[in-house]
Amino acid sequence: MTFPEIKIGQPRPPTWRERLSAYLMLVRLNRPIGIFLLMWPALWALWLAGNGHPPWQIVMIFVIGVVLMRSAGCAINDFADRKVDAHVTRTKERPLAKGTVTPQEAVIIFLALSLTAFVLVLQLNWQTVALSVVALLLTFIYPFMKRFTHVPQLFLGAAFGWAIPMAFMAVNESIPNLAWLLFIATLIWALIYDTQYAMVDREDDVQVGIKSTAILFGQWDRVVIALLQLLFLSLLLGIGLNAGRGAWFIGGLALALGFAVYQQWLIHHREPNACFQAFLNNNYLGMTVFLGLVFDYALGG
Repeated sequence: MTFPEIKIGQPRPPTWRERLSAYLMLVRLNRPIGIFLLMWPALWALWLAGNGHPPWQIVMIFVIGVVLMRSAGCAINDFADRKVDAHVTRTKERPLAKGTVTPQEAVIIFLALSLTAFVLVLQLNWQTVALSVVALLLTFIYPFMKRFTHVPQLFLGAAFGWAIPMAFMAVNESIPNLAWLLFIATLIWALIYDTQYAMVDREDDVQVGIKSTAILFGQWDRVVIALLQLLFLSLLLGIGLNAGRGAWFIGGLALALGFAVYQQWLIHHREPNACFQAFLNNNYLGMTVFLGLVFDYALGG
């Protein structure tokens, strides 16, 4: 009597559900915080550009585009970090680090999502289409900057903030100085929340040679973040007043200031989990600024 040969040590191929789960993890649809941090500045810009009534077709294009480009950014980020993520506690379970997604698949997903976003933006005017090429370049180069500079957060801020000039161009076919001030404010905001994010991985990043503002600022990290928070909120106040906004908008900024103070309390001891919670809290900060704009245009006249 013979028995079938049993091969030991060969893993079974993943099921389609396991592969789908790995792809969803690659683009972080299970962690939507990045979508929100990219979306709030775009919505601020759309409401300011549209004087409280932006065309809904343009709003939907930007919302869908935000989801697509953030997902594409995650795919190319993990491709860039595929050799170091396995050595960082927080990222060692990512699909490329574990081998459940190949580098080639990550690049294909990045290209497919980027192309889909580009097709979407083709519905807008040609100036906005031209600006979208810059957005794609910023999305691509940001993940590689942490190898060359201690301020990769500036490139992240530029990538996340580029939706602002695009929004003004899509709605008004022009980019006023107010839009560029909002772009600078968003860039500063990215320095704030991504430094908090980098504080989580600071020890691992030092060991693997990854650069960040958390490493650059060192013991002055909390002070620098506090100064950047004041500058960010002051810029938003100036932008709102320049745009004729009133009490509802200022009330939203007051709530945002409260969230900034809470974030300072969270990062006081530089405990990694608390720093990560501070990073996540920026979603509520961005939302209060947006709601302040919405209510001010709707109720403040």
